[in-house]
Amino acid sequence: MLAVRGLSSGYDKVTVINGIDFTVGAGQWVSIVGNNGAGKTTLLKTILGLLPAASGTVGFEGQDITRWAPNRRIRAGMAFVPQGQQSFGQMTVAENLHVVADHYGREAQSRYDEAIATFPVLKEFRDRRAGLLSGGQRQQLSIARALITRPKLMVLDEPTEGIQPNIVTDIQRAIRRMSEDQGIGVILVEQKVKFAVERADRYYVLAAGRFIDSGDGGPDAVATATDRMRV
Repeated sequence: MLAVRGLSSGYDKVTVINGIDFTVGAGQWVSIVGNNGAGKTTLLKTILGLLPAASGTVGFEGQDITRWAPNRRIRAGMAFVPQGQQSFGQMTVAENLHVVADHYGREAQSRYDEAIATFPVLKEFRDRRAGLLSGGQRQQLSIARALITRPKLMVLDEPTEGIQPNIVTDIQRAIRRMSEDQGIGVILVEQKVKFAVERADRYYVLAAGRFIDSGDGGPDAVATATDRMRV
């Protein structure tokens, strides 16, 4: 589905990521872990077209999309959940979801229902303003909004930042269901290794803009990935 080959990018003349290679298949959860300043967000922005690639390629569904604009990538099946639990604070949960769902005409209700089913708490709070939700509930809302587009690839940037532990677990389970049950490819970048690695299919450790380690995900991989982040 996604094939990143020799990807480098940065800001002005400063290279932040250099020579990145990895793939994501349909229904595969790939996590990229690294400390602050490792280049995680820069990598995501380059994959999404928010930053231009200095070199290398981004392939998606068999097409070279390296020079595609971000909106074209979204239409092709990418969805992005940025850091920070973004939503329209003065609108209700239902209104936040319908803003996206209503673009799909006859499918609007079914897409809305699918999103609510992923995070049942949103149904309970559907009439509450998004600005009154907890950070974890707002993050669930952000992911649900992205799911309405029925993406082929979901890209999540630090989804656990500032979120209470019980909701972190709910989000982890939801991401696993997305990949297993809906066949959505997932790229997740995180500092919290346990969350990112223990249920992922594959992980990469990013440091100073390069991958320094990789392996199959799972509970047994958490300690190894954690140790590599300390290097």
